[in-house]
Order: sequence, then structure tokens, then C-alpha cells
Amino acid sequence: MEVTYSNYLQLEKLLSLQQPLSKGPHHDEMFFILIHQAYELWFKGILYEIDFLEKLFDRNDTPAAVHTLGRICAINKILLLQIDTLKTLAPLEFLGFRNDLGTASGFQSFQFRQLEFTLGYKNHATILRFPEGSDARRHMEERFHKPVLWDKFLHYLVREGYDVPQELLNRDTTQAVQSSRELQAILIDIYRHNPAITQVCERLLDLDEGFQEWRYRHVKMVERMIGSKSGTGGSTGVAYLTSTLFKPAFPDLWAIRTEF
Repeated sequence: MEVTYSNYLQLEKLLSLQQPLSKGPHHDEMFFILIHQAYELWFKGILYEIDFLEKLFDRNDTPAAVHTLGRICAINKILLLQIDTLKTLAPLEFLGFRNDLGTASGFQSFQFRQLEFTLGYKNHATILRFPEGSDARRHMEERFHKPVLWDKFLHYLVREGYDVPQELLNRDTTQAVQSSRELQAILIDIYRHNPAITQVCERLLDLDEGFQEWRYRHVKMVERMIGSKSGTGGSTGVAYLTSTLFKPAFPDLWAIRTEF
């Protein structure tokens, strides 16, 4: 069969996946579905690029790592812009079909949860919310037990000749990343004497900042749309989302700013 734009992208299948549930259907539900399907595609893209980035760290390919981090950060900017698009959905417009969503919620996005795990925000209880034996739960279990991106970066530094403390290299990777004064001293030395690895650090900081910014913008968008109401999936809504703010994935890269 001849390869065409349509069959290469499987457009017939892709464009049939938007199925509103509201009666009519409500005009704005199609828009809501499109935005969230686009988010899931970009989450898939970020996970795909982070997996590749970890392989680049494994082989100490610094230029390609910087390039790939740049791509991930560019995708994150698209996610931020999509919040502006979603904000055009007024509260009363959302309420026109919100009840039709039932218990469906972005809280149940297993790809976003995998992204959290990859960046070090691990909570095993999150996995238990997904059906046992499901692909979603299997993927999350795999991510939960894998080293996080920061772990890969630390081993990259060792291969670059830096004496990273063994307790950081052998840590329990299911737990949150903790700050280390010894590591901060190494990072300061890198910033002062190694421009190539400094670029890796700066792009990691961009990734961390972008993810935190998305969380904040998302909280304010939800608050603007539903106020203090509970989330559709049974979460506490804005109260839960606010509790996730201002928690850096790479705390040592922020801590060293006061030492320059």
C-alpha cells in the first residue's frame, strides 16, 4: 500500500477517538476531549525522550543529552500554552457536561504518574488506584522500581570523573531525592570549571522549573474553573493540587545558587 499522510498518521483512527458523552452533545465537550488527548500524546512524547536521555547519560553523550533536554523543555512549553487554551472554557461551560464525566479525572492519568515517578515523585499508593493486571499498573510498577533521572545523572557524573558519594549512588531509588552538601560542592566545581556539564545541569534545571510551573498554572486553572469543589475523580481538587507545588525534582541544583 502506498504511504500517504493519512495512513502514515492513521488519521481515520485518530480522528474517530473523540466521543463526547453529554446529550446534544454539549458544544464544549469536544474541545475538552481534544485538549486532554493532546496532553496524553505529549506526556507520551516526554516519557519517550526521557527514556532516550537516560540512555545518553549511560553512554556519556553530553552534546546529545543537552539537545534532548532542550526538546523536552520545548514540549513542556507547549503543555503550558495548552493551559491558556483550556482557560477559554468558562466555569459554566464546563458545568454543562461535568456530570457526564462520572469519576473520570486527570488524577487518573497513568502517563502523568509515570512522569512523576521518573522525576522522583514516587508514591506506591498511587499505583494501587489502577486495576491489578492492567497495562497502566504494570507500566507504573516498572517506573516505580527504576532509578529516577537524577540517579542516571549522578552515575553519568561518576563516569566523567567526579567523586559522587557512594550513599547517593546506592540509595533506595523508590524514595525521594534528598539534598547533599557533598554533591553540591561537586556541582559548584562543575559550574566553575566544566562548561559542557554545566549546560546539562542548566537544562535539568529548566526541566525542573518547567514542571513546577506547569503544576502551578494547572492549579490556578482548576481553581478558576471549579473553585474549591472536589475533583471529578474524588480527589480534594485544588487542595490536593496545591500540596504538590514548589517541590523540586533536583533540589541540589537549586541549593547551589546561594553559593556562587
